[in-house]
Amino acid sequence: MGGAAAAPAPMTLDDYLKLSGPGPTATLAYGAAPSQYAELFRPAGAGPFPVVVLIHGGCWTVQYGGIAQMRNVAGALAAQGIAVWNVEYRRVDEEGGGYPGTYLDINAALDKLGSEAANYQLDTDRVLAMGHSAGGQLAQWLVGRARIPATSPLFQSAPFTVREVISLGGLADLRHEQALINKSCGRELAQLAGEPSAARPDVFADTNAAELVPNGSRTVLITGALDTISPPRAAYAYAARAQAAGDQARVVILPDASHYDEIAASSPAWKLILPEIRKALRMDRR
Repeated sequence: MGGAAAAPAPMTLDDYLKLSGPGPTATLAYGAAPSQYAELFRPAGAGPFPVVVLIHGGCWTVQYGGIAQMRNVAGALAAQGIAVWNVEYRRVDEEGGGYPGTYLDINAALDKLGSEAANYQLDTDRVLAMGHSAGGQLAQWLVGRARIPATSPLFQSAPFTVREVISLGGLADLRHEQALINKSCGRELAQLAGEPSAARPDVFADTNAAELVPNGSRTVLITGALDTISPPRAAYAYAARAQAAGDQARVVILPDASHYDEIAASSPAWKLILPEIRKALRMDRR
């Protein structure tokens, strides 16, 4: 009599880099630079469709993959009747990336989603921002954009509103997790937050998601139990700060999962992540 099948080994970086998925329904530029575009994955049939704004990680650098790996999850979500806005953006080692360019790209990508929604039957009342790793930081940041000071180059007077966010192993708290970000990604905060100046003495006031609360968001921080790049401790710490400020935040731990299982529809962890996505998009209410 055979025993139970062994659980799959946690995914590695090499496994993640091999992830792939179907091509998008459309590719839409939101700027002139090569990295300023988003891929739309539109489900079959008639809408309106709920939308996941998907933001890839990669330590804010071109070195560790990006939008191509996200097609794995994008295809799986489209099969569930969920549209996906898969965002590419300029990273710190691309011309114009870092501060403020990377954040301006997220602003522009969200504006483009808003302007194209009617053309593709996208439901802008049911939008979830979901980012992995560095993309988690950007997803958590974008739900707080309305609190950015008017003096900031990142300020928008009427930003596209998103209230639901899922952070998959996100590295979102730039102020409090500087040591972790440097250890995990080799990033210096000046690349992500810019240099202080007389006009902008606190570089975290417009870049750090943890500074932009409360903002009425509902954050789910999903982290693999074996994640060493953004460990469970970081998720719990961020949730505590958001809750103390008055926002809703909770943590989901994925058993036996690494930093890369968090963003793979082929991973056993996906069966725990998908219900959270459907819940955030109000798909299972009668």
